[in-house]
Amino acid sequence: MLDKSTAKGVFINGILNENPTFRLVLGTCPTLAVTTSAMNGIGMGIAATFVLVGSNAVISLLRNFIPDKVRIPAFIVIICAFVTMIQLLMQAFVPSLYESLGMFIPLIVVNCIILARAEAFASKNTVFLSAVDGVGMGLGFTLAITIMGCIRELFGNGTIFGFNVFGQGYDPMLIMILAPGGFIVFGLMLGIVNALTNRKQKSGKEDAV
Repeated sequence: MLDKSTAKGVFINGILNENPTFRLVLGTCPTLAVTTSAMNGIGMGIAATFVLVGSNAVISLLRNFIPDKVRIPAFIVIICAFVTMIQLLMQAFVPSLYESLGMFIPLIVVNCIILARAEAFASKNTVFLSAVDGVGMGLGFTLAITIMGCIRELFGNGTIFGFNVFGQGYDPMLIMILAPGGFIVFGLMLGIVNALTNRKQKSGKEDAV
């Protein structure tokens, strides 16, 4: 019988301990490119989560049937199938978001997060745990890029999710929605997360002593 605490640990791991953006620093290209707005962050995060959950589950289901010599090509084919699904769904139901994200939707196929979880986790664990891992990692990625999108949109446009926050008199910091702004926000967020993590680890060691 599956230990519920194991599933809970796998889920939380993707959000906190091994957050793909702030802890593992994977998927940096889409992180910097699409976080010009909060809505883009959520859209990209949901798309990546869909692919993560679907591909993890299928790869886990087929892990005993895929020969080791062709496992990576097989993983990519499975991932590509789910990317095609989400691409067509977004194009049909949210065309404006699809246009905004552009080529970064099909590029999910080669996103390091997706392939890393397929190789490191889904190919070695049960279907349920692999799906939970996909949800946790996807949610961690979504939260990270949405936070970055909120910060960049707020200072770059004075809005969050399109709603004006600072009023008409605000002079936008256009650098925040350009490439340099992405690197600045990403670097600051990495620094904050690392500082909090180190502080937590030190506190844990002191309590143990």
